[in-house]
Amino acid sequence: MENLKKRWGITSNFQLVIIFVVFAITGSASAWLSKPVCNLIGITKEDLGLWFTPVRLIVIFPLYPFVLIFFGYLFGQSKFFFPFSKKMLRSMGLGFIFKEEKK
Repeated sequence: MENLKKRWGITSNFQLVIIFVVFAITGSASAWLSKPVCNLIGITKEDLGLWFTPVRLIVIFPLYPFVLIFFGYLFGQSKFFFPFSKKMLRSMGLGFIFKEEKK
């Protein structure tokens, strides 16, 4: 755990627990949100068969960082989750959402 705390730049075990809780809640919330999102865009199990679950995961994956920011903010950890989510979105090719910082 010490290596993880050092890598993430956190010092307290309590903050580490809060971060784990936020990841758990975000994962569950994303799974729960995937059903209405798929219904909204017309993705059904009847139409896709075995492909339904992989397509559902692909659809919800870009929304995950935004849900992560939301719950991170609710738990007072936006300082950790906002940069984490920005990095995740950039790695998905969605970095254009954030304005580039000038140095």
